[in-house]
Amino acid sequence: MTAPNIKPTPRTATLNDIPALSQLWQETGLYRPYNPPEWDVTFALSSDEATLMVWEDNSDNIIGSVMAGHDGHRGWIYYMAVAPLHQKSGLGRKLIEVGENWLRDQGVWRMQLMVRSENTATQDFYAHLGYRALDVTVMQKDIDIPPADRTYGPNSFT
Repeated sequence: MTAPNIKPTPRTATLNDIPALSQLWQETGLYRPYNPPEWDVTFALSSDEATLMVWEDNSDNIIGSVMAGHDGHRGWIYYMAVAPLHQKSGLGRKLIEVGENWLRDQGVWRMQLMVRSENTATQDFYAHLGYRALDVTVMQKDIDIPPADRTYGPNSFT
């Protein structure tokens, strides 16, 4: 059952949601200056292999988000966030279900997500939902100019 002050279903994000998503991701500790939300939102919304869903309260404020995408082999969940006032309300579980269902509809049968090692509360949340930690090392290499170092014109995200 959805809390009385939030809308009953999520919607697909739009580019107009970038400021609200940036604020939500800052409030929930997901924001990193080297990962501009403009870039991630635009990239996800322009891809057939990804989606970004938002959940709003009855005043049209974004209070939750989940990004899902796949690479043809595994599905991934990113930017699952619930505004602090709505945490522990069940909205996080619903957002994960939205992401899982989107991936399932794409034919993905296994999904993964990354949680920073110091974020034990979030690790516990996902473990409660049936996720397990894997013994892997995630490695990264920038193969282009990182988004934070790029210069953008006024029409870069339209």
